[in-house]
Amino acid sequence: MLESEICKQITTPLTAPAFPKGLYKFHNREYLNVIYRTDLEALRKIIPEPLELDGEEPLVRFEMMAMPDTTGLGSYTECGQVIPVKYNGVKGDYLHMMYLDNHPAIAVGRELSAYPKKLGTPKLFVDSDTLVGTLNYGSLSVATATMGYKHEELDSKEAYDQISRPNFMLKIVPGYDGNPRICEIICTQHKDITIHGSWTGPARLQLFSHALAPLADLPVLEVISASHILTDLTLAPAHVVYDYLANN
Repeated sequence: MLESEICKQITTPLTAPAFPKGLYKFHNREYLNVIYRTDLEALRKIIPEPLELDGEEPLVRFEMMAMPDTTGLGSYTECGQVIPVKYNGVKGDYLHMMYLDNHPAIAVGRELSAYPKKLGTPKLFVDSDTLVGTLNYGSLSVATATMGYKHEELDSKEAYDQISRPNFMLKIVPGYDGNPRICEIICTQHKDITIHGSWTGPARLQLFSHALAPLADLPVLEVISASHILTDLTLAPAHVVYDYLANN
């Protein structure tokens, strides 16, 4: 293969790429979001500068996403923790950790962007009258979220606002000497969003301690609200907003 051809590739293995080129479009993407209050000091310890906590309340969003129809990536489920932050006056969400069950989605998220993705086994399903989200890491339970199924309609604008905020992520790529080769805060924002339906209802969230999936390090002190959203959207490309290596 010619050098000019090699330079056009975006991932390896060379003749069997881990993921195809985007755009990555999601059809009937389903969210279960539980917003909860956590320990302020625990939250401050994990938000990377120069991002700042947005507001006085120490809030976290536990999100579970079922994605049955994703261009180029197939069908998978994902969950994680999201923290409201601000950067240079822009309000958005810091993606703290994410667990999913699809290798192409893990690879593209980490390589082409900076989504903090690891392998896990999340599930989103309806159990009688309850919407349920669970996460296992290996064979152990890490999280269980429950919400009353479609108890009350949620305003579509509020649903849109929840999933359209800028996403901030920390990207670290080591060099061959063991030191960071890339160390950046990057930002992306979902676009082409269509809300098919949105609901709210009573919710609860349990997080279980695990050394390698430490969601419980941000403990649940009080559930504030919950939402169930069905949508189509397109994943937007990421861009650098802060380069640690250039500023230190």
